[in-house]
Amino acid sequence: MNDLDTLVQTARADFAAARQGAALEDAKARFLGKSGRITELLKGLGMLSPEQKKARGAEINQAKAAIEAALQARRVQLAEADLDAQLQAEALDVTLPGRGRGVGGLHPVSRTIERIEAIFASMGFDVAEGPEIETDWMSFTALNNPENHPARSMQDTFYVDVKDAGGRWLCLRPHTSPMQVRYAQAHAARHAQDVAAGKPMAEIRVIAPGRVYRVDSDATHSPMFHQVEGLWLGANVSFKDLKVVFADFVRQYFETDDFDVRFRPSFFPFTEPSAEIDIRFGSGPLAGRWLEVAGSGQVHPNVVRNYGLDPETNIGFAFGIGADRFAMLRYGVDDLRLMFDGDLRFLSQFR
Repeated sequence: MNDLDTLVQTARADFAAARQGAALEDAKARFLGKSGRITELLKGLGMLSPEQKKARGAEINQAKAAIEAALQARRVQLAEADLDAQLQAEALDVTLPGRGRGVGGLHPVSRTIERIEAIFASMGFDVAEGPEIETDWMSFTALNNPENHPARSMQDTFYVDVKDAGGRWLCLRPHTSPMQVRYAQAHAARHAQDVAAGKPMAEIRVIAPGRVYRVDSDATHSPMFHQVEGLWLGANVSFKDLKVVFADFVRQYFETDDFDVRFRPSFFPFTEPSAEIDIRFGSGPLAGRWLEVAGSGQVHPNVVRNYGLDPETNIGFAFGIGADRFAMLRYGVDDLRLMFDGDLRFLSQFR
């Protein structure tokens, strides 16, 4: 056995003795590194004659190839050993039952809006939906809130630096009241012939649920929230009808008769007279407290005119409730922000 065979065997033994990648790389350096045994042998070829250099060089290269093959084989062995150890440490019991896919559900606010829609539909109200980016005219002016009027400061509005084709500014709607205007205008246009013929126009009975936006954020307010506006117009619609409708709604929504309803005088530009609506439960966690839940009033004559209707023959009421507020009351939630944080631990309770 010549010196090169001995070198190859020594390298194989050192590689086999290495139990980790770092030890194997150290062994590699001893044989194939810049100062390794093979490198030193190659450097010594310069002292040989051309014939000897050729023969000796071929032998050294053959030994080098054998050492490199042994190194690669040991690398594969160590990688397989590491993989086996990992698989043993992370062993899976294939007899265990699989993990089921999570079951989704409606968001509590969506459930609330669906419930509100169903209750008012049972009273004969239509449901109207419309754009969330509205014109300034629809959001304010049509609702008896002219430009530069102080009442506009009641809503901190998100304006869009764009105008519509008619040159009117756009904004994210601060309430769903514009849908009252859109629905009533469409209703008036459909029944124009009946009005011209002297026939009474059919009553307008509609609710408008949807997202609205205001610059506001705390435990009971959100920059984006949900409203449900209601409108009932006819020849003889009064506050008495409003009280009956709202009391019936509360009764069905909370599934109780143990409550009182109170109307407090207030101000809204689009109704006159106007009132805040409070409710008080006789039992339960909210018993004894008056809770403000809605704004309401008789539709202002100027607003009825903007509907395209005659305020002398079309009277009635409008109201607005916060769907998020009603969801909080029904489900016992004390912080509105929980509704919109996207925390599945919270939302999964309502599946």
